[in-house]
Amino acid sequence: MTRRFEDARILMYSHDTFGLGHLRRCRAIAHALVEDYSGLQILIISGATIAGAFDYRARVDFVKIPSVIKLRNGEYTSLDRHIELHETLKMRQSIIRSTAETFRPDIFVVDKEPMGLRGEVEDTLAYLKTHGTRLVLGLREIMDAPHLLEEEWKRRDTMRKIEQFYDSIWVYGPPDFYDPLVGLDVPVAVRDRMNFVGFLQRSVPHDALPGHKPEGDYILVTTGGGGDGADLIHDVIHAYQEDPELTHNALVVLGPYMPAKQRNKLIKKGSKIPFIKIIEFDNRMEELIAGARGVVSMGGYNTYCEILSFDKPALIVPRLQPREEQLIRAQRASALGLVDMLLPQEAEEPLRLAAALKALPQRAPPSLRANGLRLEGLVHISEIVGEWLDHRSKEHLAVVKRSN
Repeated sequence: MTRRFEDARILMYSHDTFGLGHLRRCRAIAHALVEDYSGLQILIISGATIAGAFDYRARVDFVKIPSVIKLRNGEYTSLDRHIELHETLKMRQSIIRSTAETFRPDIFVVDKEPMGLRGEVEDTLAYLKTHGTRLVLGLREIMDAPHLLEEEWKRRDTMRKIEQFYDSIWVYGPPDFYDPLVGLDVPVAVRDRMNFVGFLQRSVPHDALPGHKPEGDYILVTTGGGGDGADLIHDVIHAYQEDPELTHNALVVLGPYMPAKQRNKLIKKGSKIPFIKIIEFDNRMEELIAGARGVVSMGGYNTYCEILSFDKPALIVPRLQPREEQLIRAQRASALGLVDMLLPQEAEEPLRLAAALKALPQRAPPSLRANGLRLEGLVHISEIVGEWLDHRSKEHLAVVKRSN
């Protein structure tokens, strides 16, 4: 049942320097919340270059900040090469602060980067804290290998700042799957604020487009944003070239961030195989995954949630650097029997990959091995936000009564 909160506002921050994961996660949360609560307005601050390519429900909008891209070596650069990185970061910080001051949110949710890219939201966090905004840090269920995360956070004094600023920490996964802060020296105050809300369930949009997904059976091959996905697509095409018995229809989604040279090369190679269809981007991936017999991916957070949501057999070939997040997720899910996994070097063996692709449609879906694993993140977040907004409304009424 939809409840109404008058003029309630949530601001979300998604730094988006590599891939689509942060924006898609924020968008999923925002859409679920406005569906549950009328009167709620949500604004997403995003650095994604294609933020405008997605559909947004009524009362959800976005503010685009200048884009910064993350290179494969982990370094950052301005998308516009004519602007120095420090100038781009200064513009982003100014827009974020100005948006917060103008929008005046009740809740501010920061996705994954506690202080934002190069500390760009720290100033805004300090401002909002003095104005009574509830500050929330949202973390993937897996951040990185513990030693890598510890080194990064120690260098930036991140843990102390999390304790200083944040009221709550939402972990987007169940506690029995993984702890994103495992192996770190976590203060009791920070640990007490952590709430493992669960994986974020996905669904097909209400306005599903007829004829949007291919007719007949197909396996879906997706690398998310595609910025580092060319190797996996190449290996899939090579497997089809080397094994004449591999005849499953495959829909390959390259991703909008795949470099043009790699994209064009793969499109040319794939066009020679009658069983492969290649598209560059789709803003309704939920529909494509829901219609697939199986999914081949690198195992990013959003695709993994979609695999579980639509109960699809999956083969994961994770990225190994600069972060080990995908590797850890794939290893954990494989150990639980939820997915199959090949390391990148294993997927380079065309006949080995071909065998995995041929077996994929017949693989048992994750639900048969889930052992009660549920996707309740959006439900739990909605309940938490509802309680906070209830409390806000009661405080507002009390102030009005006192003034009368």
